[in-house]
Amino acid sequence: MPRRSAALTILTLLLFPVSTLAQDAATHVRTGMLTPTATVNPLHQPVGQALSSAAQSRPKGGRPIHPSQSAFGGVNQGPAAFAAVSQGPEGVATPFGANTSGKLLSNFNGVSSLDSAVTNFGAEFEPPDQGLCVGNGFVVEPVNSAFTIYRHNGSVVAGPFNVNVLFAEGLTEFTSDPRCYYDRSTNTWFATILFIAADNMSARTDIAVNTSGDPTTPWTVFHLDATDDGTNGTPSDPGCPCFGDQPLLGIDNENLYISTNEFSILGPEFNGAQIYALSKSDLIHNRPVHFVHFGNLTIGGSIAASVQPAINNGEAPAEYFLNSLDPTGTTDNRIGVWAMTHQARVSAGRTPVLSSLVIATETYGVPPNAVQKGSTSLLTTDDDRMQQVQFINGDLWGALTTVLTPAKDTTVRAEIAWFKVHPRLSGDVIGAADLRAQGYVAAFGNYLFYPAIQASEEGTVAMVMTLSGATFYPSAAYTILSGERDSFGPIKVAAAGAGPYDPQATRWGDYSAAVIDPNGKSFWLATEYIPPVASQTPDGLRNWGTRVLQLSVESD
Repeated sequence: MPRRSAALTILTLLLFPVSTLAQDAATHVRTGMLTPTATVNPLHQPVGQALSSAAQSRPKGGRPIHPSQSAFGGVNQGPAAFAAVSQGPEGVATPFGANTSGKLLSNFNGVSSLDSAVTNFGAEFEPPDQGLCVGNGFVVEPVNSAFTIYRHNGSVVAGPFNVNVLFAEGLTEFTSDPRCYYDRSTNTWFATILFIAADNMSARTDIAVNTSGDPTTPWTVFHLDATDDGTNGTPSDPGCPCFGDQPLLGIDNENLYISTNEFSILGPEFNGAQIYALSKSDLIHNRPVHFVHFGNLTIGGSIAASVQPAINNGEAPAEYFLNSLDPTGTTDNRIGVWAMTHQARVSAGRTPVLSSLVIATETYGVPPNAVQKGSTSLLTTDDDRMQQVQFINGDLWGALTTVLTPAKDTTVRAEIAWFKVHPRLSGDVIGAADLRAQGYVAAFGNYLFYPAIQASEEGTVAMVMTLSGATFYPSAAYTILSGERDSFGPIKVAAAGAGPYDPQATRWGDYSAAVIDPNGKSFWLATEYIPPVASQTPDGLRNWGTRVLQLSVESD
């Protein structure tokens, strides 16, 4: 991420002390159309070949490497590259123990390194960036390189399969960062993934859509070009051909939203966040899809990155987004709040209105790497990007990994910062955003990282994350905020790690996942941890796994 001087950072803080409508805007806005590329049956696994040496040099899950990406996790370096650059804030430690709400209904192993190797001709990848979607009695979990379809009790319906099957890509092609969502209002499954061509000359976001309600039936695939080489009617950005790193997924009643970070495929250039709005009605009716692209976004006087679109649960006056602002790569006390209004214009080939502002928050910053029991190897916690965002009952919920020193602790650690924001429109644009609640979730003597957060209509909020420390192997943990409380309750270990992570790997997943069950009565959560040996590859390398949890919304 581009850097700027401390003096300029201070000036920005003075200019934007609480909230202010941003004067920044996208450098270009364009409309376009997509046509269906293919129809795929996820149960029909094509025959492939072993990975070539060229494919091994950039395997799935390992995106192109550029020094400028290290500011927000798009790089696979050793742990020393991510040492904390600041002491950061101090926060109250969260106790361990039984939660007062959120009965654990399901708790099973999801996709693992073994599944990845079995479906990828023995090749082993990291990290398992994690999608999770739930509907009609199915649980679908795509991660980098593999996906499986389960029942609610963890029994396997289908899979594991090579994740490329779902997106009509060759089995050895480079893909990364899958996400998915089941839309109850249209009985439709949506899934997305990043694709980069083997010749490094083109890239796109693949979108798979299933309108049957049954994820084991055929999906229709669309390809959204992200190459930005000047052939789409707009001038090429610096360093292109480019790719849209880590596609982020949001949805409302009108559109599917995808936000990416644009990087040069071969160079160091970073061209800022990109937002795409795609007509949901066009996608589900399998017709040419109208979309709008907002390019090269800025906010708070700096280039914007990782603008997280919200998953909307119910009616919403706009599509909202949150992003962290940390232009110096140290600490900050602001976040960006975005609104897209007139969303129905997308289906008509017209342009909606995108606006943003900056609000003051608690301090957060780039976290240090995480210690793990039984190893001197550290886990890279990477960055302080805003993670998954939800909009429900008029409020936005978001969380991120931050540098923090738990109270009475003597060590700077990776912990969690969370935010509850109430956005307000002024005509076509966002006029204000009230910070209704915020706080930290911190484990004394331990590390918490890669949170995913989900609220219910009743006001209960669930958060899942990885827990690690001198006395914990990397484990799956969660915590609950009950409607009557203003802070999260005790940290609960849902699945204890079975050992340390491969010391030659060190890189941990870029995100976890959380979703509300379509019936509104339970949360579904998933995160990375170290599973039992039976779920690991035979050689013990890249020995990651994932854990899927279902929690009741009601109190025990």
